[in-house]
Amino acid sequence: MDALRALEGWLANHSNGDWEHQYGVRIESLDNPGWSVYVDLTQTELSGVVFEEVIIDRTDEDWVRCRVRADVFEGFGGVANLREILGVFLAWQGKLASGSALLPPSGG
Repeated sequence: MDALRALEGWLANHSNGDWEHQYGVRIESLDNPGWSVYVDLTQTELSGVVFEEVIIDRTDEDWVRCRVRADVFEGFGGVANLREILGVFLAWQGKLASGSALLPPSGG
């Protein structure tokens, strides 16, 4: 499935009349050039789930960085890496949906 179409589906599944008024998805351009993607995780199945930071540096133009901070997935990348950023988010979300995602550590 195309990454953009899958993200559309994820957003539609979480839009309940309330969530989308406070949270959501933002895709913006960077000035280097490149992309930034922000996905609010609050009140979703991904809230509080451990995410292992992704750092990919192929060239100055071909790079991806993804992390979760303050319950927001943040993805950044080169101008040709938008689908890859979305793919990182969707793969992580897919692991949780299939029951194989890493859950927050217990006993801390």
